[in-house]
Amino acid sequence: MRVQLRRKRLSRSVWGDLLIFAFLAAGAAFTALPLVYTISNAFKPMAELFIWPPRFFVRNPTLANFRDLFALMGKSWVPISRYFFNSLFIVVFGVLGNVVIASLAAYALSIHEFPGKEFFNEIIILSLMFAAPVLDIPKYLILSQLGWINTYAAVVVPTWGWTLGLYLMKKFIDSMIPDSLIEAARLDGASEFRIYAQIVMPIVKPAWLTLIILVFQQMWATTGGQFLYAEELKTLPYALNQIVKGGIARAGVAAAVTLMMMVVPILVFLFNQSKIVETMGTSGLD
Repeated sequence: MRVQLRRKRLSRSVWGDLLIFAFLAAGAAFTALPLVYTISNAFKPMAELFIWPPRFFVRNPTLANFRDLFALMGKSWVPISRYFFNSLFIVVFGVLGNVVIASLAAYALSIHEFPGKEFFNEIIILSLMFAAPVLDIPKYLILSQLGWINTYAAVVVPTWGWTLGLYLMKKFIDSMIPDSLIEAARLDGASEFRIYAQIVMPIVKPAWLTLIILVFQQMWATTGGQFLYAEELKTLPYALNQIVKGGIARAGVAAAVTLMMMVVPILVFLFNQSKIVETMGTSGLD
């Protein structure tokens, strides 16, 4: 028997659609104002940066701020490519380790039954209530005992233990993976790792793509100042922050630095956002 699906027609007028569109467009424009202002400031000459009242849009755009920034970066006794490599290394391994460990732990907590499961769930929720600065001293003491101070591990490994990713992954698995699907895979002879890699992870793709965005934003901005002392281990944000500390004379350079630090996370977010929307739109369809 053929079942015909009928679309439910909304009783909304054209003027209602236009009103909603105008409201959403106004909200989007308002939220975009800080980004537009940052871009505008990066291309303002020094005279426009200090004009009063301040101008929102640049009148005489210039690339002088970026030329000054690259000139200052070239004077560093550690090549700027080294700072960039350090940031890239920390971000890649921090994000990769956090996603893998969080998803594996979430799979075990969500799918399997074992003594103390509820206790671990409560500990995870409790850990989300602690502010990051509260953990700095115990984290330093632990890393010092391990001998990891002034190494990449001091910045990368603690990232793997962020419980926000574990909580996010577990909630997605609980809501999107039915027990019948796991049982069917086990009856077909699939191993636990195969179920995790080929069944669970593709279905919860929106979760780990969101996690990539969150961890990337945190790791990209880290300077490692508490744990990295050698100049050759410092990150790009640290180097850029040192450049802009030259006082008011480097206000233009500071505006260029702000834009450079924003561009990469925004690009990562835009790329993953399209994937998340696409996956969430098709995850329930065959």
